[in-house]
Amino acid sequence: MEADEVTIREQNFHSQVREYTICFLLFAVLYIVSYFIITRYKRKADEQEDEDAIVNRISLFLSTFTLAVSAGAVLLLPFSIISNEILLSFPQNYYIQWLNGSLIHGLWNLASLFSNLCLFVLMPFAFFFLESEGFAGLKKGIRARILETLVMLILLALLILGIVWVASALIDNDAASMESLYDLWEFYLPYLYSCISLMGCLLLLLCTPVGLSRMFTVMGQLLVKPTILEDLDEQMYIITLEEEAIQRRLNGISSMVEYQTGELERELEKVKSKKTNLERRKKASAWERNLVYPAVMILLLTETSISVLLVAFNILYLLVDETAMPKGSGGPGIGNASLSTFGFVGAALEIILIFYLMVSSVVGFYSLRFFENFTPRKDDTTMTKIIGNCVSILVLSSALPVMSRTLGITRFDLLGDFGRFNWLGNFYIVLSYNLLFAIVTTLCLVRKFTSAVREELLKALGLDKLHLSNNPRDSETKPSANGHQKTL
Repeated sequence: MEADEVTIREQNFHSQVREYTICFLLFAVLYIVSYFIITRYKRKADEQEDEDAIVNRISLFLSTFTLAVSAGAVLLLPFSIISNEILLSFPQNYYIQWLNGSLIHGLWNLASLFSNLCLFVLMPFAFFFLESEGFAGLKKGIRARILETLVMLILLALLILGIVWVASALIDNDAASMESLYDLWEFYLPYLYSCISLMGCLLLLLCTPVGLSRMFTVMGQLLVKPTILEDLDEQMYIITLEEEAIQRRLNGISSMVEYQTGELERELEKVKSKKTNLERRKKASAWERNLVYPAVMILLLTETSISVLLVAFNILYLLVDETAMPKGSGGPGIGNASLSTFGFVGAALEIILIFYLMVSSVVGFYSLRFFENFTPRKDDTTMTKIIGNCVSILVLSSALPVMSRTLGITRFDLLGDFGRFNWLGNFYIVLSYNLLFAIVTTLCLVRKFTSAVREELLKALGLDKLHLSNNPRDSETKPSANGHQKTL
């Protein structure tokens, strides 16, 4: 008996070491990729080893860690789905014995733990540490800045604690619930993370429909459109004449007229951008113009339509079966049964839709007017803006598994703390979330595909000068031609 117990303990020890090693290797890969992404957008600073450089480097490492955790949260649900199907297909394969339910549950718990750590500790520390200067009267240096940062973190924690207490008293004024707030680890942090997750899901509800309609415009800018009834040589000739004319006007204007010079320089940049796009379209091959672009547009339309249909079916499923709720559905364990009706093909489709929704939500996030100036620029993004972007991506990615399960994109049960969110058990919140997503996405798509028709109708009725169209090109103030024609 003692030998058997020793053998079992050894097996458990080796399995835990193997799981931690796999988690470390996966996170190391994500960290390296995240580091290259951030350094691509981070503003280049001097190479001097001064105090600010050390602070920037520490903030950079913390931001990289947060972005890696965000990437892990995005990959969490697809990795779990594909692992379930692999274990079903090869249950006795020796080479995939490391892929088991214990590893999947461990990844979910680590993702939840690191998300809380980054959201409530690391990112606030990075921001306050970057903005700190040290208390007055103390010797300036790294220690003084760390002391100020820790004091700010303590004050922030007390502020959040008070807000949660007030919210708990207003929503659920119960003695048991108020006493449970004293339990910091078991109730307070999960309750706070549940509120953050709800805010993330609401942000996804706002960003994803906008991103789904915006994806067609983004892909249209990245790909080469077909040349139907267009003469590219004539357009190149016209755009070249415009560029030469603006260049001559710039050379003829006095350097004292700063407003006209800046206006003409912006106009020249637009003309050069149009010329670059025309040159790219002219150099593109026939199959790239006539095959790739329509295929990508059809693929985007198909994925969007499937997403809306799945949400519509989930709404009907919620109305007739209470087991469709994302919380309290005790499904089969990892590798026991397929969670998709179509098996491996259905699981692959779910993974594609989850990635598609995440990309659309990011595109929609940066397309909103409130976050337009938040968009990172290559080699010209401050460290403060990078921290804000990392926090935003973390909130979106942490809410992605919850949104995917709430909308019925997948039937994979939420594991760890992701399945303990209080609002997931509320039928009215889940049903309203599905209805709003389907309605807003449909309205955004209808608005997107009817924008050209609306513009033509406004032009036919003579109302295009009233700026009733939402096209940003219509609202741009065009420069006056007085004096420019004489110069030309």
